[in-house]
Amino acid sequence: MSFEIVDIHPHIIADDPARYPSGPLRGKPSAWSVERPQTFEQLVAEMDAAGVAKAAIVQASTYYGFDNSYIADSIAKDPKRFTGVCTINVFAEDAVKTLEGWLAKGFSGLRIFTGGATHSTDETLLADPRSYPVWEYAAENRIPICVQTAPVGLPNVVKLLERFPNTITVLDHIGRPKLDDGPPYKDAQTLFELAQYDNLVLKLTPRSFTLAEGGLSTPEAFFPALVAAFGADRIAYGSNLPANEGPMTALVDQAKRGLASLSEDDQAQILGGTAKRLYPALA
Repeated sequence: MSFEIVDIHPHIIADDPARYPSGPLRGKPSAWSVERPQTFEQLVAEMDAAGVAKAAIVQASTYYGFDNSYIADSIAKDPKRFTGVCTINVFAEDAVKTLEGWLAKGFSGLRIFTGGATHSTDETLLADPRSYPVWEYAAENRIPICVQTAPVGLPNVVKLLERFPNTITVLDHIGRPKLDDGPPYKDAQTLFELAQYDNLVLKLTPRSFTLAEGGLSTPEAFFPALVAAFGADRIAYGSNLPANEGPMTALVDQAKRGLASLSEDDQAQILGGTAKRLYPALA
């Protein structure tokens, strides 16, 4: 079965720091953004080599902070193949206006980064009422909001899912669950309990596949269980290149191997179908 592969989590870093200066959140750039930056042109070459048809490029907030200019200029070069997921200060009084500005430049989604590569997770960022106008705007305009958090932040994710049932929420790296206890994955029950919320979409990344292979877990046990709980139409793939070291061909091969136990229809949904519904600009 052949189907389009759509990547909803690559990053890009310009090779022109004068035009696109670094300004990372918390003031510290991520190691990957310094050691193995990837330009837009390099991303295109990686996608071509790996057979990836389209992508939603995610803002490298640990390098550029809230300045999404490089992605905006990049996706404008091929808006039928690319869209973007921006990062903004969701606590600012003009946050909705700022989001509208980036959407007008070809972005289709928003990401809230609570921690990871450069600082520990601050789950309180998900509980601050100052961000609620953005969540309300996202619901009204069908703008997915990606949330980067760890298991410690899932209770606040639940609060957002319940307060904003019409806002599509995407859980980056499927929340980094603990899977090494193996089936029935009791240590990851907080993840599986999220399946009851229809407005939640899971984002599988290389980290997810690595976790699924650890300890007593196997991809053949975990991914069918995940699909049984959430449905393949609520799971999408992201390469996380170059935060996860490439080449993209290797990362895509890892995903195909990990999902091989699923039906071809489910694989097609996870590797492309869900992404195109999530970001209609890529459909």
